[in-house]
Amino acid sequence: MTRIRLLGAVCGIIALVPTLACSDLNPDGAANGGGESASSNAGSVDSQSAVSGSPPGPPIYMTLSGPAKRFCSAIWVSERVREEALYNSVLYTDKQVSDYEGGRLTFEVEEDRRIVTASSEGVQARARHFGDQGCVLLPDHSEEVFFTPRAVKSALPDAASTAWPMGDVLSDQPLPDDVDRDLLAEATRVFFANSDDKRAAFLVLHRGRIVAEEYGSGAHRDMQLESWSMGKSLTATLIGRLIQMGSLHLSQPAPVPAWQNSDDDPRADISIADLLRMSSGLRFSNTDASPEQMARSFVPGQVDHRLGYVAPIDAFQFSVSRDAEFPPNTVGRYRNSDPWTLGYIVRRTVEQELGDEYLTWPQRSLFDKIGIRQFTLETDPYGNFLLTGYNFGTARNWARLGLLYLQRGMWDGTRLLSEEFVDFVSSPAPAWEDPYYGGLFWLNTADESGRGGRVPSLPTDSYNALGAGDQKTYIIPSRELVIVVQSHRSPAARAPDRRDREYEALGLAVKAVDPTWSW
Repeated sequence: MTRIRLLGAVCGIIALVPTLACSDLNPDGAANGGGESASSNAGSVDSQSAVSGSPPGPPIYMTLSGPAKRFCSAIWVSERVREEALYNSVLYTDKQVSDYEGGRLTFEVEEDRRIVTASSEGVQARARHFGDQGCVLLPDHSEEVFFTPRAVKSALPDAASTAWPMGDVLSDQPLPDDVDRDLLAEATRVFFANSDDKRAAFLVLHRGRIVAEEYGSGAHRDMQLESWSMGKSLTATLIGRLIQMGSLHLSQPAPVPAWQNSDDDPRADISIADLLRMSSGLRFSNTDASPEQMARSFVPGQVDHRLGYVAPIDAFQFSVSRDAEFPPNTVGRYRNSDPWTLGYIVRRTVEQELGDEYLTWPQRSLFDKIGIRQFTLETDPYGNFLLTGYNFGTARNWARLGLLYLQRGMWDGTRLLSEEFVDFVSSPAPAWEDPYYGGLFWLNTADESGRGGRVPSLPTDSYNALGAGDQKTYIIPSRELVIVVQSHRSPAARAPDRRDREYEALGLAVKAVDPTWSW
């Protein structure tokens, strides 16, 4: 996998837009899986224009590929009502809504081949559903991908006849006296109070038992919901499994042959821990990059962070091909390069060290062990899991993952993650300027001066898997709680103040099990 192939994969889409050069590529600003707000892209357009000389805004293909993929996933992964999905998860901007309603943006759905084509101004982008690998962006002039899709089968018995948490049968016993059901009901009411918030799921787990659960905006218990960058924490968990199995360890240099086999390559010093902490120092631009950094993006002037979402490239090879910008563990930055490199390491370890089948390995090594029968992990066209955003799970399955961490890596008497690993991912990464990032989990900490990230209605020992558009799995050890929040993402559709109601609901859920709690 060489830079030539990567460049060809990116530039191949330009055949759709003959007037553009490779330097004009710009990933869809809304199609990110991280914690950036949609408005954060506004500043990046001007800086990109200054560097590349291109007109403001992304080329048409990059504004179509994300919607095509999202609509494909909404139809065949989440099985949502199509018009609802379009407005709540596909059309991100007021302009996209206007263009769709005015006929300037169209979607063609081919039911038999399961292909969605988004079209505007004579340009098209396509995504296709490939069974258990979900929806994948298609390369130009092809309806196939560069890997063989695999069926992912669970070995677990029917969930409808198996008790929680290994199944879906809940206890019919009353809630314990120390759990305030009225406060839980109020928390649920507040969370769903405004239909414009586009809330999909709210689930509260206390001491392993589901004590509150509700769905909205057309979602239901078994719907595979868009989870975005919560998938980064799933990448961490897969690394944690390989560590527990003895295949990797935190402090080892990242087993990337291109880094380790080159003389004097500074990337050889990057460790597994550095990648988990997003502190590798790899040259990888995001919307907070300077004009000089943007000029050195893989596609000059464009954001590296989002390229895997909107271009049919090999995301893993793209990441490991980037050179070093900073020494490892000296600068902490939110960049998809690090989780994609960890994904590369997972795949290489599973296939070459374990001799196992990559696409089905998470089901056998993790999901079946904690009661998850289906979790859709979408891929790029080369069969690499894009667990920085393209992953779909139910609220109950995210609660199971949170419960694994709440139980400090133990499940039904079996250790799946080491306690050291659980402590590592939930502790501040030292290279970050503010102490709010751990190991592909976000923290709820603040230092002595108040710096850090805080959800004020949650205890400071809370940490969470977090995805764009308010997808969160909160783990709160001091209160023996896991709280799952899932939402539909479209900024054009949702109320701008919805997070206020979320924070209120979270505080009420904590108070329901700890009457002394206040915020």
